Amino acid sequence: MQKNDKIKLNCYLSPLSFLYGIGVWLRNQLFDRDILHSEQYSIPVICIGNLSVGGTGKTPHTEYIIRLLKDKYRVAVLSRGYKRQTSGFVLAGSECSSSEIGDEPFQMKNKFPDILVAVDANRRRGIRNLLSLPEQEKPEVILLDDAYQHRYVRPSLSIVLTDYHRLFYHDKLMPVGRLREPISNINRADIVVVTKCRKDMMPMDFCVIEENMKLQAHQSLFFTRIIYGEIEPVFPSEARPLKREDIGKEDEVLLISGIAAPLPFISEAKKYSDKVLPVIFPDHHTFSKSDLKKLDTAFKKMTSARRLILVTEKDAARLKNNPLVPENWKKFLYCLPIVIQFYNGQSFDETIKKHIITFKKNSIL
Repeated sequence: MQKNDKIKLNCYLSPLSFLYGIGVWLRNQLFDRDILHSEQYSIPVICIGNLSVGGTGKTPHTEYIIRLLKDKYRVAVLSRGYKRQTSGFVLAGSECSSSEIGDEPFQMKNKFPDILVAVDANRRRGIRNLLSLPEQEKPEVILLDDAYQHRYVRPSLSIVLTDYHRLFYHDKLMPVGRLREPISNINRADIVVVTKCRKDMMPMDFCVIEENMKLQAHQSLFFTRIIYGEIEPVFPSEARPLKREDIGKEDEVLLISGIAAPLPFISEAKKYSDKVLPVIFPDHHTFSKSDLKKLDTAFKKMTSARRLILVTEKDAARLKNNPLVPENWKKFLYCLPIVIQFYNGQSFDETIKKHIITFKKNSIL
């Protein structure tokens, strides 16, 4: 298991971290003492968030819950819409783009066109707008993406994710580490999920993590790992279907990644080919004309009989609507989707379903 001494910490920034911690503590005190008010709602509002910055897997976990609930309830996802070029409340339509609503909301709307996807930095306003929809369209369950620190909303259920390779109790407050708030604030969560776990996890590994977390009696702990799906063309009308086993070891792969934690994606691609060229960009990177020109030059230098460009789903969302994408890429451009697998999925599913049923019963009473 990853140890604290393997996590990069900027200890020389401790004074700034101390000041940041005071600010976070004061803000939380204002909410805890009800000086700043948190608003509750008449329907289940499930928050999926984390204590840290960086990729813990919020989007695939949100998608897991969507799949779990969408056939029984009208589900809405409300996100901030990071790096979108719009402002205020936007309800995603069938023709929306990633620039209008952000990468992750665009990805979810494309995968699940029948659910409601909305963006608003002001989550209270976003929820009010969703609940003001006509009765036959109004959501029955709202999933809040990345809103654990948005305390103006009091969710009916809070889920906190923590990366197995950077568990929150090994981390420090920003800017020394990546924590947005102190470790003790995990106590607001109802469910904690350790994400990106190793495939060969043993019962003792689970026990050690559970002991170190020191969770309260009412809190549940779950573990998940990443599963990669089948390769999909970004432009299905242009590219032929392709399976992982179709990629030979001598085939050249230009791997483009603009996500927070690209190493697992790179490792997965190297299972298919010995000739993988990774080009890494920052998380949520917007591909410019010069970026695409350099990438196209690198792609044209590949001389193998077969070559392809492989991106993550999040990057595919950006590239799909980018008019600067070279036309010659479209028959070579593929994405590698991911889903998450619970080590005890049935128990997690039942916890979520039971919460919604209990909430609705209590609301009637």
